[in-house]
Amino acid sequence: MAVVATALTATTKDVSGQRADEEYDGLFPVLISWVRVVLCFILMALTTTIWALVMVVLLPWPYQRIKQGNIYGHVTGRVIMWILGNPIKIEGAEHSKGKAIYICNHASLLDVILVMWLTPTGTVGIAKKEIIFYPLLGQLYVLANHLRIDRSNPKAAIESMNEAAVAVVKNQLSLIIFPEGTRSKTGRLLPFKKGFVHLALQTRRPIVPIVFTGTHRACRKGGLQFSPTPISVRFFPPIRTDSWTSDKVEDYVKLVHDVYLKALPPSQRPLPLPETDASPS
Repeated sequence: MAVVATALTATTKDVSGQRADEEYDGLFPVLISWVRVVLCFILMALTTTIWALVMVVLLPWPYQRIKQGNIYGHVTGRVIMWILGNPIKIEGAEHSKGKAIYICNHASLLDVILVMWLTPTGTVGIAKKEIIFYPLLGQLYVLANHLRIDRSNPKAAIESMNEAAVAVVKNQLSLIIFPEGTRSKTGRLLPFKKGFVHLALQTRRPIVPIVFTGTHRACRKGGLQFSPTPISVRFFPPIRTDSWTSDKVEDYVKLVHDVYLKALPPSQRPLPLPETDASPS
């Protein structure tokens, strides 16, 4: 019964969220959204051109390009969020100052923009190889020497992760990664992959969870319609990994996943599995 009640509560919240979304489905909100999108593309075209020239000059210095990519993200990401007009509440920003593995849930294109803005200088990203096809952003991502992995080739993906770990330690960098491995279609939290734990074991960097709330309502998957709905960003205190051991990878994945289960609202938590009837027929 508890499972049914939880599911009903989550469904009720989803329905109320859908009603809130309908406020932004009229002609006028759609036109405003497209004006904002055009302004964002103009901004990105300008800043990407400027920083692309900087990257070309810095081609012999790959890790300087990473830092310049971060500065580009701080400027572009912040202005984009201002143009889109979403009220943003940021908590725990003091936990974003040190060298760490930053992880965050992924339910919207806006998560990428927020990551660009809020992660510290000296942070290298790890993304799917297809990011190169994202207009403007993807090309600069590659120029900035951030990392791409081929999710269809597990062996190559593992090699890329190992290379990332070596580069992070050698060059005193941080990492940013989406542990779900893909964007949630519904906004609900997905299971975490193990990659971020293996990176922590190799680098001994602490893990800083970043919890995004509301981005899935502000930008729906499969389109470029944005709604000025509230967004919250919460940085959690670093989770130390100095004493972690390779035989407890599953435990560490669950430990960090549970942080998100507790922090996210019911509408963004995974739906409970239905109870099975174990009684004999």
